[in-house]
Amino acid sequence: MSEDRLRSLLDEYAELERRLADPAIHADPATARRVGRRFAELSGIHKAAAELEKAREDLAAARELAAEDPGFAAEADQIAARIPQLEQRLAELLAPRDPNDAKDVILEVKAGEGGEESALFAGDLLRMYLRYAERRGWVTEIMDSQESELGGIKDATVSIRTRGVPEDGNGVWSRLKWEGGVHRVQRVPATESQGRIHTSAAGVLVAPEVEETEISIDPNDLRIDVFRSSGPGGQSVNTTDSAVRITHLPTGIVVSCQNERSQLQNKEQAMRMLRAKLAQLAEEQAAAAAADARKAQVRTVDRSERIRTYNFPQNRISDHRIGYTAYNLDMVIAGDLDGVLDALSEADRQARLAGQTDLSRR
Repeated sequence: MSEDRLRSLLDEYAELERRLADPAIHADPATARRVGRRFAELSGIHKAAAELEKAREDLAAARELAAEDPGFAAEADQIAARIPQLEQRLAELLAPRDPNDAKDVILEVKAGEGGEESALFAGDLLRMYLRYAERRGWVTEIMDSQESELGGIKDATVSIRTRGVPEDGNGVWSRLKWEGGVHRVQRVPATESQGRIHTSAAGVLVAPEVEETEISIDPNDLRIDVFRSSGPGGQSVNTTDSAVRITHLPTGIVVSCQNERSQLQNKEQAMRMLRAKLAQLAEEQAAAAAADARKAQVRTVDRSERIRTYNFPQNRISDHRIGYTAYNLDMVIAGDLDGVLDALSEADRQARLAGQTDLSRR
């Protein structure tokens, strides 16, 4: 445990506490939210450090009293036994953490191989995440969606946010960051008349949401097209050109939004998606420059690139990155994701304590 790093973080905590006590900061909601998130991140360290310091002071006092009265020896031994546990807890909190853990996310679900069955599975995944968010008390917002003929999802983008400042700096990203990748399903599709089990896949992409002040986008780098919203089968939904498609020319990234009635609202939503994608691209490029690049979450929505399998006949869910298997798929698909996410979180914690940057999410 680095005493210098601990002191630096405690000094930062004190400075953030001072800033949050100043009413002037709340005139800028974005700044107040950013400072509040960082303050929440450091709160756990501050609390653990205070507990450890108090335990050490109590131990010194108990030993001093035990020198005069042996009756205090047992109390000193009890306090001494707690100190290594407190030191371990603080060391874990001081281990390098993902700087995006406090952030909200933009999550995209895309149908892949498997035709209509893949779109139906993509719809199941989207509902699974929405139900999980509801269990956590998070706020969800469908930013864009395209339905298939049978009510599945061809492509959907949803914003998932915490209410207020996340506790201990653990926001939506800290729970859902490992969901990006190819999800494979094995089941008898609704479109199958012979009762045969089929395998198909859907892709999930997760990006931390980026504040407007965190990334600069040159308007000259954008091509903005407007068109009429469409539903299943391509039929027109709106009679005005309210849907917006934005192309970032330097990178070729394309985002679109058609869920809102207003063209301006759709443009604002599309810009939120674009900022998240550009920030993620910048992170990947920086990692590549440091010779530690990670593969894209979904290169192609191909069954062979799976991170997780949902086997309905066996009621089994398997995460292939950490060897996790459970037979409660019915509960997971209904939104009870904590089992698999806790296993991924623990694997990440062990990786960080072992000196790795984090558990590979891709």
